[in-house]
Amino acid sequence: MKKVQQGFTLIELMIVVAIIGILAAVALPAYQDYTIRAKMSEVIGLAAAAKTSVSEYYVSMGQMPTSAAVSGVNTSPAQSTYVSAIAYTRTSSTVADITYTIANLSPASGDLEFQGTGSANGVQWICNGTGTSIVEKYLPANCR
Repeated sequence: MKKVQQGFTLIELMIVVAIIGILAAVALPAYQDYTIRAKMSEVIGLAAAAKTSVSEYYVSMGQMPTSAAVSGVNTSPAQSTYVSAIAYTRTSSTVADITYTIANLSPASGDLEFQGTGSANGVQWICNGTGTSIVEKYLPANCR
């Protein structure tokens, strides 16, 4: 009569544990990067309201607003747990910058700048203007 195997051998169990360890070593850093990018998207959503206010002002007045108060941009950092400061800067009558200083989101700390350029067709925004200092892998896809 043949003997039926009753369970796994120690070697087989050690191989399974090693495979799980390798998968975890690869998956954890990727997951951490993903969660940081998801938190950065909160800032992108926060900036949408500010960009809309500036764009509406430009379309109706024909020039960029002179200050955040005039444009309706909320500069209170209390809007997000990841933002420590919000600044609005008018570079010229057709160019303005909205800069979000990212804190409490290590290692993706730095400045995220949205630069708007006005034209006859409205305002075109780029989210990685000259002031962005955040590592590219933490930025949402539309900012890279």
